[in-house]
Amino acid sequence: MITKTTRVAAALLLAMGMAGAQAAEVTLKAVSVFTMDTFFTKRFKQFVDKVNAEGKGLVQINVIGGPEAIPPFEVGNALRAGVVDFANTTAVFHANLVPEALAMTLTEKPMSELRKNGGYELMDKIHREKANITWLARTTDGLQYHIYTNKPVTSADLSGFKLRGVPVYLAFFREIGATPLQIPPGEVYTALERGVVDGYGWPSVGVMEMGWHEKTKYRVEPGFYNVEVGFFMNQKSWEKLDEEQKAFMRKQIEWMESQNVTEHELAVQEKAATEKAGVQPLVLDPEAARALRTKAYEAGWAGIDKSSPKYAAQLRELFGGYQP
Repeated sequence: MITKTTRVAAALLLAMGMAGAQAAEVTLKAVSVFTMDTFFTKRFKQFVDKVNAEGKGLVQINVIGGPEAIPPFEVGNALRAGVVDFANTTAVFHANLVPEALAMTLTEKPMSELRKNGGYELMDKIHREKANITWLARTTDGLQYHIYTNKPVTSADLSGFKLRGVPVYLAFFREIGATPLQIPPGEVYTALERGVVDGYGWPSVGVMEMGWHEKTKYRVEPGFYNVEVGFFMNQKSWEKLDEEQKAFMRKQIEWMESQNVTEHELAVQEKAATEKAGVQPLVLDPEAARALRTKAYEAGWAGIDKSSPKYAAQLRELFGGYQP
């Protein structure tokens, strides 16, 4: 016989079960490898603001800071260990953990194509296997790197040059005869000022906000590679999200990547501004330009071939695209 007390107890249990089915709001601890007032953090901040505004009761993101919180080259390990859940970073800073990630910069295919052809799925799989990291989004597409220098350049031979670099183009710099030095972005200005380096590799935007134009004489044309910045998460932190939370995050990521229209116009504007500030363009003749870009891509892919015999052929097929 079902008594009134039994019905009340059942109702309470049902209510408790329904409440338990709704996951508590999750707060993700996040960091950026770029300082908070620079170009490559702008879209990250937009994303965080949108998530926090629309994700109340589901997902919130707490940004603990930029490089002052965790040095750029340590963010990969921090993600792997779960010290942070989420990072606005570039895979070039965790290539020691996932050398295959450099293909993300070597590709000239847009992120929309990589999501369709299986490139994104393969790269995410490699990140999960090797570093306990999942690749969520790409937030730059269409920006090139350039060599900026205080010495004139007339060919693809930069023997004797000391250039600040990051893992993605260290092999390229060696191939053209330069000595590459890994220096955090925050120390580049002083390195230029003191002559520790003769120049550096950097995207076609962001030079002026770093103040480096004050210590830079030339920008070498043409550029090379496709600058990669994006969002990465600790794999376990991602898997702890329930399906509603994951769906919400995927929706936000889709919105973010929909903003990835070509950033060529931004590069044009910044180049004009740096030239006005005194950074002269050094346009190589067609033969030297072709040699420079060929060396860049051949060196980059050779590094992946060597470091990842298991995945190199697949990565070339899905991410490749440059033809000299």
